[in-house]
Amino acid sequence: MRAPLAIAVIICAGSLLSLPPFSSLAAEGYRLLELEGGKVKWGEQRLGTGASISYAFADEPLAFAKARNCGELAPVEKLLGNNISRQTLVRETAAAFRVWERVAGLSFHQVSHTQDADIIFGAQGKPEGRAFANVSYEPDASEGIRTIKQALLCLNPEHKWKVGFDGDVDVYDLRYTLIHEIGHALGLDHPGRSGQVMAFRYTEAFDDLQPGDLLGIQILYGQASEAQLANSRVTQISEMQEAGYQADHSNDNAVENVEEDKINSGMAFSDSASYTGKLGSGPE
Repeated sequence: MRAPLAIAVIICAGSLLSLPPFSSLAAEGYRLLELEGGKVKWGEQRLGTGASISYAFADEPLAFAKARNCGELAPVEKLLGNNISRQTLVRETAAAFRVWERVAGLSFHQVSHTQDADIIFGAQGKPEGRAFANVSYEPDASEGIRTIKQALLCLNPEHKWKVGFDGDVDVYDLRYTLIHEIGHALGLDHPGRSGQVMAFRYTEAFDDLQPGDLLGIQILYGQASEAQLANSRVTQISEMQEAGYQADHSNDNAVENVEEDKINSGMAFSDSASYTGKLGSGPE
C-alpha cells in the first residue's frame, strides 16, 4: 500500500483554447481547476499566456479570514528540524517552483515581505492533514477564466518532512509535496488517484512532472521560452554553487520542447468563491 499526499487548495474571488469535454481531461492525465463555472489562472484571462509570480515565506503569524484552508499561517520556522534547516527549506521551495518554471510560460521570484507576495508559504497555524493550498480569485470572468489574486501554501508542522526519496512513504518529501501544492496554486486540479504529480496520492515512483502535468500547465500558460529555460538553468546552478549542494533530485534536469475526489490527509483544495482538494493517505 502506498500512502497518498493530501493537498488542499482554496480558490476565491482571453480567448479560450479548444478543450475536450471535462471527463476526457482526466483521461489525458490532467484536470484544470474550475470554480464557479470558470477556470482560474495567473496573468491574462486567456489560456496559453504566461505569468510572473512572486512568493514569500511567512515569518510571523498571519490570518486570512476568508480562507477555507491555510486561514491561520504560522512562521515557516515551525517546519524546521528533523534535518530541515532554513537554508534547506528555501532551497527546496525554489527548486519546486523551478520545476514548473522550466516547462511553462511562468517565472517565479522571491520577495522579502508577505504583503508584496502573490503566493505565501507558511506552517499551519492549526495543524491538520499534511499540506494545503488556498487560492483566491477575482470575481469577474472573461471567456470562462478568472484571474487568481492570491494563493496560500501551508504544511503541517506536526508531521515529519524529508529531503529526497528513501522508500518511506509515511514521511513526505518536501520538494515533491511543494511541487504538487504549487500546481494547485497555479490552477491545476487532481486528475485522479495516481500516475501524475498532480494525482492525489503521494508516491516515490517518480520525482518529476508527468505527461498529464505538462499538458495541463502548458494549456494554462504555454510552453517555456528558450530564454526562460536558460535563465532557469543558470539560476539552478548558481543556487547549488552558493549552497555547496549536490542535488539529490533528478527532476532538476532541464526539460525542453515538451509537447504537448478529494481525499483527506495530505494536500487539499477548497472553495469560498473557492475550492478544496487534498493529497492524502487513503488506501490504494
